[in-house]
Amino acid sequence: MIGLIQRVSEANVAVAGEVIGEIGKGMLVLLGVEKEDGDAEIEKLANKLCRYRMFSDEDGKMNLNIEQVGGEILVVSQFTLVADTQKGNRPGFSRGATPEHGEAIYKKFVHALKAKGMAVSTGEFGADMQVGLVNDGPVTFHFNV
Repeated sequence: MIGLIQRVSEANVAVAGEVIGEIGKGMLVLLGVEKEDGDAEIEKLANKLCRYRMFSDEDGKMNLNIEQVGGEILVVSQFTLVADTQKGNRPGFSRGATPEHGEAIYKKFVHALKAKGMAVSTGEFGADMQVGLVNDGPVTFHFNV
């Protein structure tokens, strides 16, 4: 499972011109699901994101987690994160989950965040989405669990 995490002051996701998910201050999570991903990867990434200190304290240091700042999370599926880009000029997706497995893992991941008390909005799995964000910092982290 691969997560590209961006600290945002706001973010939204739209399908066919209609906003279906939006947040204020928090994190945008672009989530790529691989073939072998399961409950262990879901729990590991969900725990990491809830505890990750990527928000600034009063001294401007990244010492606060999402809960401490009252932030929200927007989770958007992005299968291209699992692309193999090492050879040639076209990405390969052989590491990626099937659509059925990817959607199941995506939904379980969202549920895991909500179960931890997070305010979560989502995109629409498999849809052609337009993502808008204001990256605060900019601050972006890459997690591969």
